[in-house]
Amino acid sequence: MNRPDPDELLDKLQRDEEKRQRGRLKIFFGASAGVGKTYAMLQAARRRYDEGADVVVGIAETHGRSETAALLEGLDVLPLAQIEYRGRKLGEFDLDAALARKPQLILVDELAHSNVQGARHLKRWQDVYELLDAGIDVYTTVNVQHLESLNDVVGQITGIRVWETVPDRVFDSADEVTLVDLPAEELLDRMRDGKVYLPQQAERAVRNFFRKGNLIALRELALRRTADRVDAQMREYRADRSIQRIWQARERLLVCVGPGPEAPMLVRAAARLAASLKADWIAVYVETPALQRLPDARRERTLNALKLAAELGAETATLAGADAATALIGYAQARNVSKLVAGASARTGVERRLRRPLSERIAEKAGDLDLTLIRASSERDGGEHRHLLNTTANAWREALSAARERRSPPRAYAFALAICAAITLLASQLIDHIDLTNLVMLYLLGVIFAAVKLGRGPGVVLSFMSVAAFDFFFVPPRMSLSVSDTQYLLTFFGMLLTSLVISHLTSSLRREASVARRREQRTGAMYAMARELAAALTTEQIVGIGSRHVSEVFGARVAILLPDSVDQVKQKIEDPDAAVTLEGEMLDSDVGQWVYDQQKPAGHGTDTLPAAAALYLPLKAPMRTRGVLAVVMRNEGELDVPEQQRMLDAFAAQIALALERVHYVDIARDALVNMESERLRNSLLSAISHDLRTPLTTIVGFSSMLAQSPDAQPNAELVEAIHEEALRMTGIVTNLLDMARLQAGSLQLNQQWTLLEETVGAALRACKRVLANHPVQVKLPADLPLLHLDAVLMERLFSNLFENAAKYTAPATPLTIGAQRLDADGKSFVRVTVDDNGPGLPAGMEARVFEKFTRGEKESAKPGIGLGLAICRAIVEAHGGTIGALNRVSADGHVEGARFWFTLPVETPPDAPDALEDEGADALTHADSDSESTPNPLAKPSHE
Repeated sequence: MNRPDPDELLDKLQRDEEKRQRGRLKIFFGASAGVGKTYAMLQAARRRYDEGADVVVGIAETHGRSETAALLEGLDVLPLAQIEYRGRKLGEFDLDAALARKPQLILVDELAHSNVQGARHLKRWQDVYELLDAGIDVYTTVNVQHLESLNDVVGQITGIRVWETVPDRVFDSADEVTLVDLPAEELLDRMRDGKVYLPQQAERAVRNFFRKGNLIALRELALRRTADRVDAQMREYRADRSIQRIWQARERLLVCVGPGPEAPMLVRAAARLAASLKADWIAVYVETPALQRLPDARRERTLNALKLAAELGAETATLAGADAATALIGYAQARNVSKLVAGASARTGVERRLRRPLSERIAEKAGDLDLTLIRASSERDGGEHRHLLNTTANAWREALSAARERRSPPRAYAFALAICAAITLLASQLIDHIDLTNLVMLYLLGVIFAAVKLGRGPGVVLSFMSVAAFDFFFVPPRMSLSVSDTQYLLTFFGMLLTSLVISHLTSSLRREASVARRREQRTGAMYAMARELAAALTTEQIVGIGSRHVSEVFGARVAILLPDSVDQVKQKIEDPDAAVTLEGEMLDSDVGQWVYDQQKPAGHGTDTLPAAAALYLPLKAPMRTRGVLAVVMRNEGELDVPEQQRMLDAFAAQIALALERVHYVDIARDALVNMESERLRNSLLSAISHDLRTPLTTIVGFSSMLAQSPDAQPNAELVEAIHEEALRMTGIVTNLLDMARLQAGSLQLNQQWTLLEETVGAALRACKRVLANHPVQVKLPADLPLLHLDAVLMERLFSNLFENAAKYTAPATPLTIGAQRLDADGKSFVRVTVDDNGPGLPAGMEARVFEKFTRGEKESAKPGIGLGLAICRAIVEAHGGTIGALNRVSADGHVEGARFWFTLPVETPPDAPDALEDEGADALTHADSDSESTPNPLAKPSHE
């Protein structure tokens, strides 16, 4: 077996992780209605229900079948959502109720169903995808005729076109597909017995769709499609385990989409071919100068074909070029395409010789490309000739319609006639000074000017008028259209032909220049926005720049919605000098929130919430979604062209990157400020603690001597107060010095095997004065193991916790110390608790109390600077444990006090001979006495 590729293993782990977070989709797949898909789905759901799973029926179409309806008994069925449509209340699957209920498994019948207008999504399969994203398993059903790539094939077989379809990627991405198969004869028997439709419906269905030949063909399609899926699973299994090498390079297929009526059929054929080859595929439309002049109806047909290709999983692109074949071959070579699919031409005879088909021109330049030609299917019963005539008639009608749509305004033709008159007047003044044939150049200049400024139509009109004026006014006999010299006929013909060619070429160049200018403007706008965003330093600047550029380029009203601290999006008001924004009533905050949460576009022009006035795009950055871009187009068809949609996506990506950059710039700046503040604070702490330590030690010593002097008895209370305050200040300075050492990383642990009760006892003796008014209960189990720790530091830890409890609790309240051994994730540790009966911790302070200079009561009269618990955390983390705090709450919800807890890892102590056990115990006792005699730097710990 070959060694797995690390990149492939990482990719597989990522895919597996994504699958674990999503729900599982199981499709019950059949050849037609009546094979028992819903029945099989309900049976499988009942088995899951009997196993203890939480099963909910979202929608199940029983069609009046008693056997199917019986399987619903005992299952939780969601009520249908009532949506008003054209004055009627229609029941639809309630997606929001299903998400709120969030069962383990939900049943959603008829995956290809189209939802009623007003629902969140156009298609039911989109509802299912949202359920899967929420982690809910889904059982659903679908027939073979509802698969988009097989839709036209089923239509040709049965003669009936099904309009509700499911993209093949939905079927292919299912975690499990169960084929529900039934022979044609048995299905027909079920039809006759009324088990599929009502008797009158069944009789009509048997005569039309449910003919035996149709059922056999549909069954074959279903079996083949299922076999293709099984084959894909087998290949994926081999690839995941590197059983054998698969293709060295992936196949990539390119299909040429044209404006003809066969474009959808060509796209579906390419989708089936790409699926059979397991190849990526691209749908490309080449816009030549001739195609730029197509009427809107034919352009709409091309755009719909590209949209269909995108729904079937293709990448779409629109190219521009003078020759479609050259543009296609160049793009195919640039994208490393291995196969090219084009439509076979139906031209014959003179038409074929006058204009060579695109397929032949591609074949000449294909080189190493594999070229596949697909002939458009003809009508049955000799309909090929009729189809050709209809196509030709439609082409003429569309050409005439295009001519009418491109017609120049009347004033352009008036200007053309004025130009002709002006040139004629000028030529009449020059007739005696220049040769007659040179006057032709003046008229040609006029034709060029008219074609450039006025358009193709006025240029053609001027061409004919120029020939007529030249003949009438200047060719003998003058003032007559007759010609005395036949050689002028050649002049007229050449002049007319030259004028027409110049007019055609000039107008074509004008159109191409206009297209190039628009593309240059888009590129310039993208560059300008990227440059300005790169210089932006604040979120407000980014919002203003992005809104202004999107508004200017797309002629739209724009708003940017950014999340707040709780991830609720709201409109960010940009610079008042920026372009106009959306009015409040046009913005739907719920749609924007859905787009932000789901990271998918929605709104106008999409399949999700298409009734919304605005188009909502997620501002997705590499790390996370940074907001939502809301756009309302003034021109409804602005985003029909794929390039415009991709450009808007690019604008959104640029804005998202800029927002993420500024976000991390703010984080880096705050981190730098915190680092500098921390460095300055540590230096100050170290300096203060060193400079105050010596005089404080002297004060403590002098006050102790003074307290023992007989002369100080009259002022004993004053001397005692001085001594107490000096000891407290010594403890604070010691904590400052210790914290500076901990922050500098110079702490060295002197770990020894120690009993926890010995450390607790030493800490209680050190805090005897502090705990004088607090009874202490020590509840340590006798079977606690030896711990490998630094006894001096642990004594300091307990001293800080004891003094903190004594400071914030009332006198005479008890203090309880407990511990227990716990095992989790294969590791053992001891959890120590210190409980008090005080007022508890303020809300939200459970974690913050362990930060430096943080106190439980702000500006409290209680002494302390807030370092004791920070030192406790540093000591515990140095031993490899964790520390925390919480409030102890009674059964009736009242706070009984605070609990501080920390954990210490349990390690295996070294083995010792039995004879040395007593000696080891003595050594532990001796170590404890040593630690007690060692000067404790936290004899007066810091006060929280």
